[in-house]
Amino acid sequence: MASSFAGIEIGKRSLDAHNQSITTAGHNITNAGTEGYSRQRVTIKSFEPIYRPDLSRAGVPGQIGQGAVAESVSRVRDEMLDQRITAQANQESYWSTREKYTQMLEQIYNEPADVSIRSNMDKFWEGWQELSMHPESQAARQAVVTRGETLTESIQQRFEALAGVGNLLNGDIEATVKQVNSLANQIANLNNEIVRSRAMGDNPNDLLDRRDLLVDKLSALANITTDQRDSDEFMVHLDGHILVQGNIARNLDTESPGDNNGYSKLVWADTRNNAVVTGGSLGALVELRDVDIRDEIQSLNTMTLNFADLVNDVHRNGIGANGVTGEDFFVQQPFVTNVNGNYDSDGDGTFDRSYIFRFTGNNSLNAQDQIGLEGVMTLSAQTGNVSIAYHATDTVEDVINRINDSTSEVKAYLDKNHNLVLKATAAQNMEQPDFVIRHVEDSGFFLSGYSGILSGSGEQNAYDFNTVDAVNVLATQQTSVSPVINPAAYISVNKVLKNDVMGVAAAYPTVAGMVNLGDGKAAVDIAAIRNTPMMIGRERTLDDYFADSVTNIGLKGEQALTNLESQNALMADLRNLRDSISGVNIDEELADIMKFQHGYNAAAKYVTVVDEMLDTIINRLGV
Repeated sequence: MASSFAGIEIGKRSLDAHNQSITTAGHNITNAGTEGYSRQRVTIKSFEPIYRPDLSRAGVPGQIGQGAVAESVSRVRDEMLDQRITAQANQESYWSTREKYTQMLEQIYNEPADVSIRSNMDKFWEGWQELSMHPESQAARQAVVTRGETLTESIQQRFEALAGVGNLLNGDIEATVKQVNSLANQIANLNNEIVRSRAMGDNPNDLLDRRDLLVDKLSALANITTDQRDSDEFMVHLDGHILVQGNIARNLDTESPGDNNGYSKLVWADTRNNAVVTGGSLGALVELRDVDIRDEIQSLNTMTLNFADLVNDVHRNGIGANGVTGEDFFVQQPFVTNVNGNYDSDGDGTFDRSYIFRFTGNNSLNAQDQIGLEGVMTLSAQTGNVSIAYHATDTVEDVINRINDSTSEVKAYLDKNHNLVLKATAAQNMEQPDFVIRHVEDSGFFLSGYSGILSGSGEQNAYDFNTVDAVNVLATQQTSVSPVINPAAYISVNKVLKNDVMGVAAAYPTVAGMVNLGDGKAAVDIAAIRNTPMMIGRERTLDDYFADSVTNIGLKGEQALTNLESQNALMADLRNLRDSISGVNIDEELADIMKFQHGYNAAAKYVTVVDEMLDTIINRLGV
């Protein structure tokens, strides 16, 4: 039979259960403003009865209850919703970061009209037009030189502004990597504490909240996913790779890649393998630096290099009023001083590559002539090489267009002397150098005997930059070594022309090699470059370049803002839903406290009644 004192024990259990409920509700209220806190609830269950069906028991009307106990204190949390928020949060921060930096780029391109590259270039062309009408004028020559200097300065300023954003991005990447590592290490440490707490039979609710908060912050930095394999192993994956496993955290690191841009690249600290982050603010920063800023700088470099190259091509063939010919109008710094372009790429003290920017054939060609040849050219591309076939019925212009429309990183045109020119573009692959011709081969004779670039056909006569003195396979001696990295940062007007503006070429030499002061044909040809197809990337003319540059940045900004607003709305709905489930409602908690308080008072009254009954039995029975 039940003990006479069983009622006291039932009352005590009730007092403990209601006291725990009141304490938990108070804990919720005090943490109502705590970031990442989830409201907690006490689960109360009935205590095991005295008699159970599987045991022998006295003859009683039924099971005798033993009151209630607090079984557990648990968080109110929707794990599926948490995983969805974690998966989406990286997109919100990704577009937020892109929107912020594209605004910076828009500010760079939204220059005041009177000082922009576009307006300065227009003035430069107008200077040449003026010189073409007054080829004997010193003042017109001075205007061309001065406007050329102004133009190069504005190009350099554009480059410095873009490079400044790139440097800012690089610094943010390194800082964000440290944040990712710190959060991953904190999650690993919390995993260890949570496992220890659970091993003692506790529910580490506050520790779980702290871990979930860290996961939320980490999900804003990178595209992570979480996996709870069992109660003892919580895992975080970054782009399919383990970032945290239990109490072990892997870290990211940055190292110098030694490539074109000189920026650090992401690697795993333990293996030194490349780390790929495509989401979150870190993924956005890497993409902005390595894709967007790199594309803008390469585009500016390509425009600058081709613009200067075409102006110099005409100017070299012209003659100044002082009788000097063969001078370039613009000068840039060569990447190597070796005339053959030989370069020590691995730093071991021995030349191992050839860095050549441009080949110019020996033979004069007519763009409309049919070539009468069959063959396949092989030119370097983003990955490997690309093959370009030509046929007997093709004209020279057809072959040039086929080269330029291909995916090769070598472009072609006929220069002022109608010689075929092959020159390198910026490299899409960051591991490859910009403005370096890497491979040229022809199974037939278009690039050899017909245009006079290669010395012969076939693989044995192919030009490949991975060999020293690669220019020895060329039939032409008209080559130009590659410019120093980022030519937009160094372009300038030839000092010879600044010291003597009469050296500016407005005319072409006469048959006798003399200058006709009334001749302005060279100035006309330079002014005409404004609308000349240049093959500077996707754009055909300089006007196309400027229009595409501004439009491209504007569209990127619009895309970032639109997607950010969409993600903000989506995340707001998800967070509101989570708050409705896990957030603390003060009114609800106060109502619970009142309910539990009444229960506590009732339990206390019950204990008092039982105490009085026992007092009657013990002290008064039989009196």
